[in-house]
Amino acid sequence: MVTIRLSRGGAKKKPFYHIVVTDSRNRRDGRYLEKLGYYNPMAKGQEQELNVDSERADYWVSKGAQVSDRVSYLLKRKGKADA
Repeated sequence: MVTIRLSRGGAKKKPFYHIVVTDSRNRRDGRYLEKLGYYNPMAKGQEQELNVDSERADYWVSKGAQVSDRVSYLLKRKGKADA
């Protein structure tokens, strides 16, 4: 099954996440099909906290991709920020 989930990067105690489309059998930080954006929970000042290509996310969901709970929350937050 194809899922949209977070892939962790960054240093110890300074997380940075990529929002990726991957096969659910792959490891968390392993191979992915497409990178949709990023989430930086430690953003300060002018840095952007969330950047997602909503059109591509909608495309993958229409093809049957399952969205993780955290990514679902972030997409909803992004939608409210755009409006």
